Amino acid sequence: MATQQPYLCKIVPFTGHIQGGLFEGKTVTVTGRVLAGAERFVVNLQCGTNKSSDIALHFNPRYVGNSGHVVCNTLQNSCWGSEQKTKNTPLPRGSDFTLSFLVNRDSYSVIVNGAHFLEYLHRLPVSRVNAISVDGGIELVSIAFQNPNFPINQRGFLTHQVVQKVGSSVTRGSGRNRQRHQQYESPVQAAASWFVAAPPPYSAPAYVLPYKAIIQGGFYPGRVFTVQGCVNHDTDKFSINLRHNSGIALHFNPRFTENAVVRNSLLNECWGNEEKSGGMPFYRGQQFTVSVTCDTQCYRIAVNGVQMFTYNHRYFLFQQIDILDIEGNISLSSVVV
Repeated sequence: MATQQPYLCKIVPFTGHIQGGLFEGKTVTVTGRVLAGAERFVVNLQCGTNKSSDIALHFNPRYVGNSGHVVCNTLQNSCWGSEQKTKNTPLPRGSDFTLSFLVNRDSYSVIVNGAHFLEYLHRLPVSRVNAISVDGGIELVSIAFQNPNFPINQRGFLTHQVVQKVGSSVTRGSGRNRQRHQQYESPVQAAASWFVAAPPPYSAPAYVLPYKAIIQGGFYPGRVFTVQGCVNHDTDKFSINLRHNSGIALHFNPRFTENAVVRNSLLNECWGNEEKSGGMPFYRGQQFTVSVTCDTQCYRIAVNGVQMFTYNHRYFLFQQIDILDIEGNISLSSVVV
């Protein structure tokens, strides 16, 4: 299944088709910047390109004074449903953002800058959604689309794990469990709960290391790749690299002997300054999921569904960053670009 080419640097308001429509496992990623004087903006996943089209998901950050909140809703037969509101927003005025909508069986997962923000239960069939519109106080950089590479029932990272903290206890369950969603007392509680990508069940590694993949069109703002695997018991280090024709734009290098994750770039045959802050989220003998999102200013790196690191771009010719390679003493089970 071919992935639709992104819409790049479009003027707002913008409306465009989603080729092939929406289905479980597909992700739509909007990259841009909230204007300093924005009062609100909106992203609509809708059923057609007309102004009168039904809207399956209306995602609407609103700003009042120095604060803001987000309203989500559905428009059906020209009538709005009940609003789902949050008390705050992770999209402050004047900030760059990467906003992703992941289609689940029962809901949309909304992910902001690599971190889960909220769930919105489907009110209209996703099969009807075939367009996206953006309007309001933002600069729109790109709208990118990513299809699942494997059948849904084989993709471990589409299974979600609900982690709801109640006092000091933690309740776990399936993110596809509609009853669990409906037990929240309010949409705000649903937005505050944490859904993380669950590592896949252990199986024989599906990839031989060192691994290399071509990234068609380059790795530009709005694109995401996900790597899943298991750290072997005797691992000293492994690395995930985004390469261009003359170097490495992002070198992501967990080192167990140093108890640190090193980030760096190789430019003009010289390594730059290493970045090591942010902790060590990897453990020998344990499975992991790493997702890297290209933002306008940086890479946002999430480990097991939690954003752990950002790495400011040192190489800006994004179209030339077209190779992903992985090496080291790990068992690699899934790569999605």
